Amino acid sequence: MKSGIQKYDVIVIGGGAAGMMAAGTAAARGKKVLLLEKNAKLGEKLAISGGTRCNILNAEEDEKKLLANFGRANQFLYSAFSKFGMRKTYALFESLDLPLKVEARKRAFPASQRAVDVVNILRAYLARGGVHIKLRSAVDRIKRKGDHIEYVESGGMTHSADSYILATGGLSRPETGSTGDGFKWLQELGHRCDPPTPTIVPLKVKEKWLKDVAGVTIPEMKITFLVDNVRAFSKTGPILFTHTGISGPTILNSSGKVSPLFQEGEVTAHLDFFPHIDIGNLDQQLTELFEQNKNKVLKNVFKTFAPAGMSTVLLEMIPDISGDAKVHSVTRDQRRTLVELLKGVSLTITGLMGFEKAVVADGGVLLTEIDMRTMRSHKIENLFIVGDLLHISRPSGGFSLQLCWTTGFVAGENA
Repeated sequence: MKSGIQKYDVIVIGGGAAGMMAAGTAAARGKKVLLLEKNAKLGEKLAISGGTRCNILNAEEDEKKLLANFGRANQFLYSAFSKFGMRKTYALFESLDLPLKVEARKRAFPASQRAVDVVNILRAYLARGGVHIKLRSAVDRIKRKGDHIEYVESGGMTHSADSYILATGGLSRPETGSTGDGFKWLQELGHRCDPPTPTIVPLKVKEKWLKDVAGVTIPEMKITFLVDNVRAFSKTGPILFTHTGISGPTILNSSGKVSPLFQEGEVTAHLDFFPHIDIGNLDQQLTELFEQNKNKVLKNVFKTFAPAGMSTVLLEMIPDISGDAKVHSVTRDQRRTLVELLKGVSLTITGLMGFEKAVVADGGVLLTEIDMRTMRSHKIENLFIVGDLLHISRPSGGFSLQLCWTTGFVAGENA
């Protein structure tokens, strides 16, 4: 090792969710910790997560049900979650004066609804433990000697430690610093990494009318995906329209299944705005509404029936009908067409949006190359690997951040 290098017990590379948890946990054990972050601030991605609200965890108390959300990786996670699972995570944040609020689908958010409060609480946690933080400090080199890391170089400086925790994140939202550096270093250190792909990501849509309803969320809608007009699968839940596509939890958690469909043919989707009412009953309800308001303006009446924000674009999809017409002028066929639209608007799905819009990018280190009881590498004796660098698929809904909290804590406890 070079002379004159300041020595630490633990060096954490990456100041996101997993890195801050790892650094704070190690420092709480009395370890001398250095946290290297290439951005100008800690927690850049965390501060914008959940639409800046931060879905901090999923409050599912049944651990088997919780781990089932991690697919085939769940068998590797039982030990880590037994050490620091949902309940202990929840308790830690509340002990740090961050009260949480559980919403639909057991998604937990800070009660303040502000992701930046999560970042600030973690910064205070690091300060309390005396963590040395170096910002704007991208790692330029990781020096390996045999089965150990000897030191790291950053900004012309050399830093050494007994243990190193790699927490650089994956490839989702690269503008926040997640540019895949960790994958490159891990491969250089002898690890195998499956190539990352954006998995929890919005879908691109061909139709231009979406820009007129950008920002509209339908709380409960069924979407059916088809390949060459043959049904593939359906999902029901909240869907958000954007300028160029569709998003929201239902879409984000479907994109992984949609992706391979593009290899089979043209991918389309049918949107059902009233998934719990059959078309006959829906037609009857609209007929009765029109009868009660036959002398009123159609667009005003239909607005009370259609999902909020959708009435204008739906009316514009029928060329021979005017929203300014009186309700009594609407023919039976026109009314039926409106009902059919409410039960089956068609979209052409042209692809997945890229890493820049991804909530999670899949890929990473194979779990068989890590001791998941400690997060220690099987290849490098003093290296621990956490967070999005691990090849673990999961849906949106707080599961990604829980993975960061759990793996970060376990690494911090063992480094």
